[in-house]
Amino acid sequence: MNIYVLLKRTFDTEEKITISGGKINEDGAEFIINPYDEYAVEEAIQVRDAHGGEVTVITVGGEDAEKQLRTALAMGADKAVLVNIEDDVENGDQFTTSKIISEYLKDKNADLIIGGNVAIDGGSGQVAPRVAELLNIPYVTTITKLEIDGTNVKIVRDVEGDSEVIETTLPLLVTAQQGLNEPRYPSLPGIMKAKKKPLDELELDDLDLEEDDVAAKTKTIEIFLPAQKEAGRILNGDLSDQVKELVQLLHTEAKVV
Repeated sequence: MNIYVLLKRTFDTEEKITISGGKINEDGAEFIINPYDEYAVEEAIQVRDAHGGEVTVITVGGEDAEKQLRTALAMGADKAVLVNIEDDVENGDQFTTSKIISEYLKDKNADLIIGGNVAIDGGSGQVAPRVAELLNIPYVTTITKLEIDGTNVKIVRDVEGDSEVIETTLPLLVTAQQGLNEPRYPSLPGIMKAKKKPLDELELDDLDLEEDDVAAKTKTIEIFLPAQKEAGRILNGDLSDQVKELVQLLHTEAKVV
């Protein structure tokens, strides 16, 4: 089975993030594999081990993303591909990424493509579905269970606290939700083997793409941190007086009524 995993290098949101000049300050920031993509890598490895085949992880970005690709290889993926756009694309968006990935995958005869449900930095959840649309294959998002029998696939997906069962066929793209599996940690032998596994680096020219072909369709106007939370306020007095004060505060301070 020919399996591809869409992987993104993201900020570790458990670390302190600072803003400088309207952009996230990368100096000293910790970068990791997007946690939802770890579920995707793990599921791809499990599918390969059960049905045979090969797992290739692919990301779009700069040379710094090689570290996260090597981590995925250490987990058990077979190959990695980095499409380096550092010198070609100044400001990309979800369209940029999905266009590049779909162009790479269009002649790869992928049986199964797995991505994370969302990236914890942007949270749009757009890239994987866009890839499926560009490749003209079916897709199912937020999956929590995947069963493959030949070319038939049975999926359980999360629907905001409930679940639904979907039956479809390969080729297919799915996105991983928390609960799909428990991602493994890279072992020491896995880390050593990862150093020898193939990691191909491509550029737009290798995909017959030009900068205009992947130009962003959106523009980021501003990036800012959430406002600091203020201490709560306790209202005193009779219940009717409290209600009046609450309504006044909602109108004058919170400005929600």
